Amino acid sequence: MTVPYTFGGATSAIPLSQLDNNFSTAITLGNTAIQLGNTVTTLNSMTFANVTISSVYTPFPNDYLANTSVTIGNTSIALGNTSSGLGNVTLSNSTVTNYTESVVAIGNTGTSQTLSLTSGTVLTATLTGNCTFTMPTATAGKSFVLLLKTGAGSFTGTFTSVKFNSAGAPTITATASKMDILTFISDGVNWYGSYSQGYTP
Repeated sequence: MTVPYTFGGATSAIPLSQLDNNFSTAITLGNTAIQLGNTVTTLNSMTFANVTISSVYTPFPNDYLANTSVTIGNTSIALGNTSSGLGNVTLSNSTVTNYTESVVAIGNTGTSQTLSLTSGTVLTATLTGNCTFTMPTATAGKSFVLLLKTGAGSFTGTFTSVKFNSAGAPTITATASKMDILTFISDGVNWYGSYSQGYTP
């Protein structure tokens, strides 16, 4: 084969026209063809393994990344976002140094009130009639506190399906503008109640 050109002492760029045809055959990366002498700024359909990216021209949008969110309990948190509440999280052997329970203000009780723990486990209410309190579904390990203000006084409070100690169910403080504190805990079958009375709020 005759070699028409000698490049050993080349001092400037070699024109592609002076090279064998094999030099002009494109190299394909992903599905992008790259030829000698051309410039490519975008490569498509590339798979990278064990890659270290030291810098990027612009930030990657989260939706360009795999696993763009993390789920804790039943709460999904997208990368770059902040979550102030996590639902259905089980903690094992954890130390909690400080916490605050959510307070739910029921307001005036009237003569019947269904207690709900959906929004919090410290409930406040003002007794404004002889009221029957319907308890939440008994769930093992669930507990809550009811801060019951006596309002005008002399009203009664009855709690459905609650077992109190041998002293029996409380007689709500009759004095107006006092507060009784009732605490309930469940074993999954029953609610068990205890109480402390006659506070001045």
